[in-house]
Amino acid sequence: MIKVKQKGNFDKLTRYFKQVESGINPRDLDRFGDMGVDALSAATPVDTGNTSKSWYYEITQRRGRITISFKNSNVVNGVPIAIILQYGHGTRGGGYVQGRDYINPAIQPVFDKIVDSAWKEVTNP
Repeated sequence: MIKVKQKGNFDKLTRYFKQVESGINPRDLDRFGDMGVDALSAATPVDTGNTSKSWYYEITQRRGRITISFKNSNVVNGVPIAIILQYGHGTRGGGYVQGRDYINPAIQPVFDKIVDSAWKEVTNP
């Protein structure tokens, strides 16, 4: 038989997490939003330039969660152009235009900076 005994509580850890949670301000993410928009705009294939100029971000906060979302407002006849550039699309004549993975390589360095910044915040006493 295995017995486990526990002494003490998690008060210090709980206080630490509360402190970290309260230290995150959604406005601090604005610089990462701007970085992401710049990176996506620069990486977007250009024909008319409408899609590259249409990137923006939104920051939402609810129930202890902060989310940054990158979006593109260039929609033509209900079709989000940034998505068909990324994944490809069929043509009216029955052909297919191959997509180009431009979103992931552009935004990954921004995500890495967000992670680095969060790690520094959490590990900084």
